[in-house]
Amino acid sequence: MSDMERRTVIKTALAAGAAAAIPSTASASDKPLAGKSILITGASSGFGYLGALHYARLGAKVIASMRGLPRKEADELKAEAAKEKLDIHIIQIDVTSDEQVADGVEEAERIAGGPLDILINNAGVGYAGPIELQDMQATALIFDTNVYGSHRMARAVLPGMRKAKRGLIFNISSQLGRVIVPSAGHYSPTKFALEAMSEAMAYELVPHNVDVCVIQPGGYPTKVWVNRNQLASELKSRLTEDQAAAYPALVNSMGKEDGTRRSADPMDVPRAIAEIAAMPAGTRPLRRAVHPGMKPQEAINKVSAETQLAMLGNSPFGPWVKAVHD
Repeated sequence: MSDMERRTVIKTALAAGAAAAIPSTASASDKPLAGKSILITGASSGFGYLGALHYARLGAKVIASMRGLPRKEADELKAEAAKEKLDIHIIQIDVTSDEQVADGVEEAERIAGGPLDILINNAGVGYAGPIELQDMQATALIFDTNVYGSHRMARAVLPGMRKAKRGLIFNISSQLGRVIVPSAGHYSPTKFALEAMSEAMAYELVPHNVDVCVIQPGGYPTKVWVNRNQLASELKSRLTEDQAAAYPALVNSMGKEDGTRRSADPMDVPRAIAEIAAMPAGTRPLRRAVHPGMKPQEAINKVSAETQLAMLGNSPFGPWVKAVHD
């Protein structure tokens, strides 16, 4: 049976309620990620930092990457790992650097003892302000981080995953990868691009038994707001008087967003990722909306899947599309 046929059989069985008859690769113990090697980008704070600890507590060997080592966040994570005797390794990767991505993935595979099981593309940045006022410096940084960075990382880990005929890539998108609010700069454009890139990869990797999952968080009280305000303030300082006068209310709010009023638990995201990672290959969802409140993207996810199946279900690409969506 081919890998593509296996994925279809497993999904069909699960839909029919026969999950118990399918052997799972996940442990039934309290260490469901035992034996898994996980590389995370952007692990200095937020979902990446919390996730590194969570996955290691569930038995995984975690390679947590971040920019600009040495840094205090790396020391703090190392201390937490030592306190609990967790299998966490910290390496440097700036996802905007071809060289650091190549060297970092090579080091991660050395630590893992072979191809990685899971990549979590978590590194990302945000801006604020009208699209017109996003200068090329801001535009280049956000696309290079949120889109090209994930692409660099995927290209670096996929040769090993394909050779091993297994693997899983998580791309951290957002509700704003499906819906749009004004004055968020190029955040939605980059996340829309990440969504499209992820879905194309999911289809193309079916024959290689490599899964792709897009995580779509809502707003959480993480350091992303601090970083976003800093970048937005720097952009604001570069505006001309005429540019600022064109959008007075929107420009006035740049650099002043307060994410601390958000009360959702950031651990929602690592928990969702761990749950999906423990599922058998070929049964994982393409997308998972994560937030205790509204999930407006779910309606779009549903109609998008239906449209893809209607357009390509009976085409030569049909088996790949059905393996991802059915």
